[in-house]
Amino acid sequence: MTRTTTDAKQTRREVRTQAGDLLFALLKSLPFRDRLAEGLLMALQAMGGACMAYGIGLAVHPEQAFWAAITAIAVTQHTYADTRNLSRDQFIGAMAGGLFGFAGAWLGAGTHEILGYATTIGAVILVCWCVNVGSAARLGAITATIVLLVPQQGPLWDVALYRLGEVTLGTLSALFVSLLVSRLQRVLAGTRIG
Repeated sequence: MTRTTTDAKQTRREVRTQAGDLLFALLKSLPFRDRLAEGLLMALQAMGGACMAYGIGLAVHPEQAFWAAITAIAVTQHTYADTRNLSRDQFIGAMAGGLFGFAGAWLGAGTHEILGYATTIGAVILVCWCVNVGSAARLGAITATIVLLVPQQGPLWDVALYRLGEVTLGTLSALFVSLLVSRLQRVLAGTRIG
């Protein structure tokens, strides 16, 4: 990688960090009534996505439906674009974590083999960073941890596939609700202006 490319990436990271800090400061400076409204909107989005994911999950795989609800809550963000970006990272992390968790379990890593477990989560983080999806690295490590350490019944590949399915269901539910809320906000904003 050239020095210019590295400098450009660093500049983008700094701009994103500054923008996030500015948005956080702006939200904190809002009057209580506005913060209450924003909090209610976030709560409704998270509740809607989680309930949708959990309801569908109960119909498909009732024993583990809670993972879909947890994922929907985890990826719900203030804007649709932010929810979409975090959903993408969650999906990539779940794919990597599922694959590495399956491989680690197949090789004997897990609850009784701390070195194998540590190697598995270290490997998934390192690979995510090497293929330039560092934002998915911690999510991959979380998924690998779930695959390796949460007691499950059945074949190893089932655990990884079900986890990926649950993450997909949770992210799609959160995206759907976030998109609906985003469109509703635009319609309401147009109504107020017009």
